[in-house]
Amino acid sequence: MNSHNRTILITGATSGIGYQAAVRLINLGNNLIITCRNKSRKEKLFNKLKEDLLRYNDLKDNFLLPIVDLSDLESIETFTQQILKDEITLDSLILNAGLQYTGSNLIKWTKQNIELTFAVNHLSHFYLTNSLIRTLFKSDSPRIIITSSEVHNPSLPGGRVGFRANLGNLEGLESGCGFKMINGQSPFNADKAYKDSKLCNILFAKELARRLSFLNERFPVICWAPGLVIPRSKEGFFRHSRKNNEIGQRLFAFFARDLFKITESAERAGEILMNIEGSNEYSNESFIYLSNTLSSYSKHKLIKSSTSKESNDVSKSVRLWNLTHKLLQQISGNELFSSVLNKV
Repeated sequence: MNSHNRTILITGATSGIGYQAAVRLINLGNNLIITCRNKSRKEKLFNKLKEDLLRYNDLKDNFLLPIVDLSDLESIETFTQQILKDEITLDSLILNAGLQYTGSNLIKWTKQNIELTFAVNHLSHFYLTNSLIRTLFKSDSPRIIITSSEVHNPSLPGGRVGFRANLGNLEGLESGCGFKMINGQSPFNADKAYKDSKLCNILFAKELARRLSFLNERFPVICWAPGLVIPRSKEGFFRHSRKNNEIGQRLFAFFARDLFKITESAERAGEILMNIEGSNEYSNESFIYLSNTLSSYSKHKLIKSSTSKESNDVSKSVRLWNLTHKLLQQISGNELFSSVLNKV
C-alpha cells in the first residue's frame, strides 16, 4: 500500500492525538479532510497547521477543514451528502473523535436528545461509516481505523476504576431517544458513559468487519487503544473533565505523567496512528485490536491484543448495530440508512 497521496477523513483532529497524526499524514503528502466542530475550531486549526506543516506553501492544498458538529446528526448529514456529491474517493476513514466529561453530575444532551458521550463517540461514527462506505469501496486499499481505549475492559487497571463498562442488554438504547445510560441504569454516570462508548467502538468495529466480509469487501477494520495520554496543554481529551475537577485532574496528571510516567505523549500516539494508517502489516486483516501497552518504565509498545469478554459477544454486537440503526431511523423519521451495510 502506498502511504502517500491517500485521501483520509479524520475526526477528532483539531487537537491531541488526532492533530499530531494529521500533521504527520499531511507532511507525507496525503490529502486530509479534518472535521471541525465550529468556525472557531476551524480557524485555530488552520493557524496551527500553518505553523506546524514542514512545507506549508507546498501542502496548503492537501487539506480541507469542513465544519461538522459530530453531536448534530443534521450537520453530519449535510457533510456526507457533500462528500458524495463531490464524488470523493476515501482511502481511509479514521474515527478518532472522543469526549468524556467525567466529574459532571449533569447529563449533556444533543440537539436530537441523545446523551453527548454516546452521540459523539459512537453514533456519529456509525453514521459516517454507513453514509460513506461506498466511497471506500472505490479505493485500491481502503481501511477504517477506530480509536477505542483499554478502559472498555473491566479486567484491566483503567477499566477497574470506578463504574465498569457494561452494556447489559442495551435496554437504554432500545428505549430510543432520551436514554441516559446504554444499559438503562440510573442515575447517569459520565465516567461509565465514556467506558461504555469505548466498548461500543469495539463491538461496532467487529460487526462492521463481519458485514464487510458478507459483501466480499474484506479490508482492515482496526481498533486501537493509544494508552493514557495527558498533554500539558489545556486542549486534548481531558479538556471537558478538567472543567469539573481542575485540582483532581492536575494531581492525576502529576502522578500518572510526571511521577510514575505511565502515560504516552500525544506526539508519540499521533505517530503511532499515522503508522497504523500507512502500514502494510495489517492489509490482510479483517478485524484487529491493537493496544499501546506500557512495557517498561516510561516505555510503551504497540501490540496485537485481546478485547474484553463482553466485546466478544457476537449477538451483542449485532444487537448494538441494529438498535443504533433503529435509533437513527427514529430520529430522521425516514429510511435514512439505505446503506448497503444494513442490508446484510
